[in-house]
Amino acid sequence: MEIIAWFIAALVLAGLELAVGEFTLLMLGGGALAASGTALLGAPLWAQVLVFSLVSLALLFFVKPFLRRRMQVPLALDTSPAALVGHAAEVIEPVTAKTGQVRLDGSIWSAAAADPHASYRAGEHVTVVRIDGPTAIVWKED
Repeated sequence: MEIIAWFIAALVLAGLELAVGEFTLLMLGGGALAASGTALLGAPLWAQVLVFSLVSLALLFFVKPFLRRRMQVPLALDTSPAALVGHAAEVIEPVTAKTGQVRLDGSIWSAAAADPHASYRAGEHVTVVRIDGPTAIVWKED
């Protein structure tokens, strides 16, 4: 009879997990399933409760964090020009406060220096500080 009780507890906990969605009840359900297996082997009630406790704790502390990391929704791929801020670019035509070109992420962009008194020669590496329409505003650390 204990076998059926533990098995039903495992099913109920797994079913409730569908409503909650944080894996805690699922881990407890795993412990109840292990206790059901222990009861099937003919172990006394104290051993079944001990197996339930140990397996549930092990699942909560070792399996649950792994599952949470795996199930987190990845960030959406940002393909907007704003995603290029912070990227390195190579100057291919001299960049001044008003004109210039850089190679950024494999494509050629119009560029302007963030500092109105700065100019960058071809071949120098700069960092994109913002995107202003079709123009990359760049800066070079000295």
